[in-house]
Amino acid sequence: MNALAVYAAAAVCEIAGCFAFWAWLRLDKTPLWVLPGIGSLALFAWALTRIDADFAGRAYAAYGGIYILASLLWMWAVEGSRPDRWDMAGAALCVAGALVILHGPRAS
Repeated sequence: MNALAVYAAAAVCEIAGCFAFWAWLRLDKTPLWVLPGIGSLALFAWALTRIDADFAGRAYAAYGGIYILASLLWMWAVEGSRPDRWDMAGAALCVAGALVILHGPRAS
């Protein structure tokens, strides 16, 4: 699986896991929301280990850009608030940065 697909899967898992806690603590949902949230966060952590990178820090840094884009898409799809042009411009910059981190030439 390519890195962007793994990052996308990790982002969905992380956002869903964090949203479960948000729903419990901010939206007055039942504390049972935490159980799938914990599972989702564990899947997130596992997914990041699937990235083919020599260093965890580089994998996490590149993930940050993808996470930002995924968070805005979540806001739109799940929370019903469409990102504005500034949200999308910022996300585009972050994704470009993630791609540079992932695919930039490295010294041997």
